Amino acid sequence: MDFMRFEREGQQLVLHTEGSICTTTRDLLQSKTLERVVAEYCELLHRESSPVIGPFRELYETGKTWSGVINLLRTLAVNPLDEVAKILPGSYVFLDAENRKLLHRFVEGLYDHWRSFNRFMILHHEPGPSSLDHRPYRSFNITLQDLVHLIRATYRDMCENITGDHPRVYRQVPAGCNVGLLAVPRECGLPHAYSDVLGRIPFIRQVWFTPPMLIDPPMNTRTGQFERVDRSPLEGLDLDKDRWLCYPAQVGPLVVFVYFHQRFIGLGCSLANLFEMATNEQIARGPDAIYLYGAPPESMSRYGELPTVFHDDEENGLLVGAVPGEDRFGYFGYLKKMILTLHNIVMMKRGRMPFHGAMVRIAMDQVSANVLIIGDTATGKSESLEALRLLGKGRLSELRVIADDMGSLEIGRDGRVLGYGTEIGAFIRLDDLQQGYAFQQLDRAIIMSPQKVNARVVLPVTTLDEVLRGYAIDFLLYANNYEQVDADHPALERFESAEEALDVFREGAAMAKGTTTATGLVHSYFANIFGPPQYREAHEALGVRTFGAAFKRGVYVGQLRTRLGIPGYEATGPHEAAKALLAMIAEIKVDCTCR
Repeated sequence: MDFMRFEREGQQLVLHTEGSICTTTRDLLQSKTLERVVAEYCELLHRESSPVIGPFRELYETGKTWSGVINLLRTLAVNPLDEVAKILPGSYVFLDAENRKLLHRFVEGLYDHWRSFNRFMILHHEPGPSSLDHRPYRSFNITLQDLVHLIRATYRDMCENITGDHPRVYRQVPAGCNVGLLAVPRECGLPHAYSDVLGRIPFIRQVWFTPPMLIDPPMNTRTGQFERVDRSPLEGLDLDKDRWLCYPAQVGPLVVFVYFHQRFIGLGCSLANLFEMATNEQIARGPDAIYLYGAPPESMSRYGELPTVFHDDEENGLLVGAVPGEDRFGYFGYLKKMILTLHNIVMMKRGRMPFHGAMVRIAMDQVSANVLIIGDTATGKSESLEALRLLGKGRLSELRVIADDMGSLEIGRDGRVLGYGTEIGAFIRLDDLQQGYAFQQLDRAIIMSPQKVNARVVLPVTTLDEVLRGYAIDFLLYANNYEQVDADHPALERFESAEEALDVFREGAAMAKGTTTATGLVHSYFANIFGPPQYREAHEALGVRTFGAAFKRGVYVGQLRTRLGIPGYEATGPHEAAKALLAMIAEIKVDCTCR
């Protein structure tokens, strides 16, 4: 079995196939993929002058290729070493006790070398139904699972044939591909101006992966904001469709076509844990926005030193964003936040006020409340809600996530302020989280750079139905992570007027926590640099109208002092904030119903 293409992108291996995947040991041993992996590993040992490669030099010298090593491994997979020595010329040297140990170390090292990469398989052929296969999409999943067992079994057979012994402990490590994708062409409703550039790029229609999955992208922080430009960043591009994929993301009520280069395939596939995938019908209707992640750097250089840009194409009714394919932009924040910037701008155009915050529905003791906490990254939104969950153990009957990071507010026909989300998942910072946070769903998680500051995890936390339903807001709070709590500055403080509230939200003060390159006390308009500053006039009108409606309907509008940005209060600050919020919910006995 031969793959169409086998490409390496840093520590990522990308395997493309039209349909055939190894299903037998013979398929695996005869594959070009195995040949290439073995040859690359031998070259690595050769460059490092590793003693492990010593016994193989004779096999190499006979043909100046590593084909002799590959033939040895193929034979070892089905025959004990004593028999192999009789079959293959030059292999008798491994009957020596020391060389036998080196051969065993070689096979163990080759197995670890293969598994040290993030491995992606892309099937460019959509399975069709037949009388024997009522669920054709499951066939791909089953085949990928079988590949895991096949590779593991082949490795174990080789080791047993070398040592003459079998292991007593079996570790069922993921030995196949970490991710499998079905990626096929689709009718996608692109305007003519974009179809020439993007029309041939396949759409991801199914994602299979084995969590928890660990990836280590080139960067672990994001800098700057996304700038509006007068010309489309897609103008004049000629993309190689064989190295691009499209993830059609449902972002709140919108569909965003997210095109990413395969050098960022690990980050691109992580979108499956954050945004629901659009249906074929939604794809056919066309996108509300387009994002190109990994655009050719030479074409993006025209936008200056930090070319993270978007264009408002009013003629075609589309927003178009792009970020260059450079390591400095290899962080999930550049992927997620640009998508949400595009969402926020479209929402403003449709009359909704976007927010940067976390929104949950809380129910306890026959009392319920919908709470929205607005604030910048690392201001204690998620931490306070998690503390609230822990404090309410035994009392809380429900803590339902509606929006984890971004959403929008609209004024309903009855004058109530309704909140909507965007993501079904969360991109959570691990540094300051309370012990155990997020690890309850570790078996679904994608973990990024766990060894670095600002380590992150992407995991599903809610459903698209909850995101789109629309809940009436009862608490509208600003996450203040920088002020100390005292008699004049309580953990939870209510604003007296819409004007007072707007002043605090407009200022958007926060103590930076290292998730971006900013440091110290920073300010951002409404704690949301993702759209509102670029369309400030439109947002200002929406903010005044929305906050006015909130006060008119008696919404509790205030600020929550989480103290997450004050050293020493990373855990106690959110805990005390949550305690105050929990007490207030119980005191006012809100009994709200969603629309």
